[in-house]
Amino acid sequence: MARWEPGARERLVVAAVDLFAEQGYDATTVAQIAERAGVTKSTFFRHFPDKRELLVAGQETLRTLLAGGIADAPAGASPLEAVAAGLQRASDTMGPMNRELGPRLKAAVATSAELQERDALKSVSLAEAMTTALTARGVPGPTAALAGELGVLAFKRGYAAWSESDAPGGLAPYTSAALDELRAASASLG
Repeated sequence: MARWEPGARERLVVAAVDLFAEQGYDATTVAQIAERAGVTKSTFFRHFPDKRELLVAGQETLRTLLAGGIADAPAGASPLEAVAAGLQRASDTMGPMNRELGPRLKAAVATSAELQERDALKSVSLAEAMTTALTARGVPGPTAALAGELGVLAFKRGYAAWSESDAPGGLAPYTSAALDELRAASASLG
């Protein structure tokens, strides 16, 4: 086993997603994930405390990117313009591996109620990060919460469309288009 080969964390995530999709979350063991990734079990545990944490790998980075983009938006930006800046910053960090994992991750999450719960908690966490960043800009609480929720929905919709598309390019245009669609939809609510 290639114990010291670079990229172990990423290989573990890919191996787990593939195994979860192939045989289900409950039937997949840490030993199988480590073997598929070409690392030892101790290497697995250096990166993750358990297999549940594999699907939220990078969540704290994503929270930081979204909140940082909102904080750095121009002073006169509306709440949704600030959210767009956060989405842009987060989207710019997503590369081919993120795109490739999208459909497989969706299939893996569909195999387990526990993974669906973790995915929902991830959404709550991202919305909270955006809401907090917006309130720090002086946006009133209810408006900040709504904009944060729209930001999460735009990110998820944009990511799904991007990962299912064969068109070249990054995630940013997809999250931007999703936010625009949601903005228009919310305006029609009356």
